[in-house]
Amino acid sequence: MDIPVYMINGFLESGKTSFITTTLEDDEFINGDRILVIACEEGEEEYNEEKLRKKNIFLENVESREAFTKDYLTKMNAEYHPDKVIVELNGVWQMADFLDMDMPDGWQMVQIITLVDASTFINYVNNMRSMMMEQIKYSDTIIFNRCTKDVKKVDFRRIVKPVNRKAQLIYEAMDGEEFTGDDEDELPFDISQDRIELHDDDFGLWYLDALDFAKKYEGKTMCFKAMFYKDKKMPIDTFVPGRFAMQCCADDIGFIGFTSRIPSTYAGFLASHHDRDWIYVEAKVRVEFRREYRGKGPVLYVSKLTDAAPAEDDIVYFT
Repeated sequence: MDIPVYMINGFLESGKTSFITTTLEDDEFINGDRILVIACEEGEEEYNEEKLRKKNIFLENVESREAFTKDYLTKMNAEYHPDKVIVELNGVWQMADFLDMDMPDGWQMVQIITLVDASTFINYVNNMRSMMMEQIKYSDTIIFNRCTKDVKKVDFRRIVKPVNRKAQLIYEAMDGEEFTGDDEDELPFDISQDRIELHDDDFGLWYLDALDFAKKYEGKTMCFKAMFYKDKKMPIDTFVPGRFAMQCCADDIGFIGFTSRIPSTYAGFLASHHDRDWIYVEAKVRVEFRREYRGKGPVLYVSKLTDAAPAEDDIVYFT
């Protein structure tokens, strides 16, 4: 029988211990199981071990990264025979090291949750970007806590989604309740129009918004400048117009774009163009199931293709 492992990640004082403590008060989560909590750092808040043991919950502390090994985890498994395991990871440890580690037989990673103090997030991104991005990159759920009225959710989403498009983002106010804030994204184009002309710098923001909210673009005609890309494995009528985008740093630049289909009248155009050629595209958006989306997402049906002059900047950003 598999033993689910939950990794709770985040920098010191991000609220990990508080989150775990609250989780361990949920009878539905506990469900009469033996639970092992492995804490890899000590913050201001401490666990009440006596209270936990009464619920069949056991706490172990790891003093150093060197001590956190498969042998250690195997020993913990043999000692406590847990039904569930929660790991409170040290925020400065490399998450990838843990994910690459061989686990005891039966242990199965089921969820990675990262806690982020909203009041320090932008500062951490600016000053410790690589560490912050590693936490975000692997997370299934990211909880931004301690949100105030000054927090703009769209700014956080623009940082997170290029790095991890699948992560669920949750926002909590200072009192721990759901933070609604301003849900309206300030897009640099008029979404109410049936035909939307994108400025060269708008492509990244449109890409993110269309990934998250594809349905609101259903039936709209998008007009934009892009680079040509066609993989040999694609059907003859399919290509991807897109841009290179900086996702988290200068060393992490990738190509982004949406699957596009052409009418037969443009077959010669596709055959005569090469990757990175600049083109101008007019296409109607349809929301369809695609394997690359693992569900439904935007597919562009092209009505016009022409050559275009290069954009002033080859790279687009998400701000």
